[in-house]
Amino acid sequence: MNTVLVTGAAGFIGMHCAQRLLAQGLAVVGIDNLNSYYDVALKDARLAQLQSHPHFRFVKLDVADRAGMAALFDEVRPQRVLHLAAQAGVRYSIDQPDDYTDSNLLGFGNILQGCRKHQVAHLVYASSSSVYGGNAKMPYAESDAVDHPISYYAATKKANELMAHTYSHLYGMPTTGLRFFTVYGPWGRPDMALFKFTKAILAGETIDVYGNGQLVRDFTFIDDIAEGILRVLDKPATPDASYDALQPNPGTSTAPYRIFNIGNSNPTVLMDYIAALESALGTTADKRMLPIQPGDMHSTSADTRALQAWVNFAPSTTVRDGVQRFVDWYRSFYRV
Repeated sequence: MNTVLVTGAAGFIGMHCAQRLLAQGLAVVGIDNLNSYYDVALKDARLAQLQSHPHFRFVKLDVADRAGMAALFDEVRPQRVLHLAAQAGVRYSIDQPDDYTDSNLLGFGNILQGCRKHQVAHLVYASSSSVYGGNAKMPYAESDAVDHPISYYAATKKANELMAHTYSHLYGMPTTGLRFFTVYGPWGRPDMALFKFTKAILAGETIDVYGNGQLVRDFTFIDDIAEGILRVLDKPATPDASYDALQPNPGTSTAPYRIFNIGNSNPTVLMDYIAALESALGTTADKRMLPIQPGDMHSTSADTRALQAWVNFAPSTTVRDGVQRFVDWYRSFYRV
């Protein structure tokens, strides 16, 4: 059976993608180290959504474990790899950079080596909109230079793109990096704003609103993200015949290498996002306005024309609909 290796399978995006792959009749081997960065019970609950499927197998493993990853690749021999495992969080990377070095750099190196050894047909991996860092031009395009990250997390994601290009160039290995833009929705991460706001509002607590509510994000609903990822996974990267080395495009290459933004292309001011949440909850939040935090970007906005041209896909879920669907899930899951 055609097997896809999904790293970070107990994660937010990983669970949703694994579900869709299984629904397509594929076998999925999911790995995760189940670390305590946030509530492990939520990760276990996500895994429970997958483990009843006969073609899903879970392996508890850290991608930074070189011997363990090599042995897993030797055993599973996946046709394709969806690499979503990473130490997440911009703010956490300021205080705990070693975790990002281990997972995002060493771990990604192990993934590349496994894919190379077993001639994996396509590696799709998670990058991030945070790589745009200090860029001021909006919307962000893959052709833009991304040489000024403002968090260590962003730097590791930029490094992943460079590492992948090297393997694509040297070994002809198809790799595609996806720059995610603020993903939200059911089964989301507790460290993300929507989750924290919902929990606090329902508990009658004040919410901390950074950037005085004027931060702008290209909030992207999880179902749109998962659909885009699977379409990309089905279409391995190829060399760009129009690539011009005199005017290099960072998003393509003479190697089988691609980078795509995957966002909603509809940037939303944080206060409007909060208003959608208040509407879904039927209450008004008590807000504490605070300045922007170190490492945070003021605005993000995705130019997704390259992704649409590549796989004929563009996200369609509105923020209002997506927030309502998250609230419905949250109330059901936590029984509040």
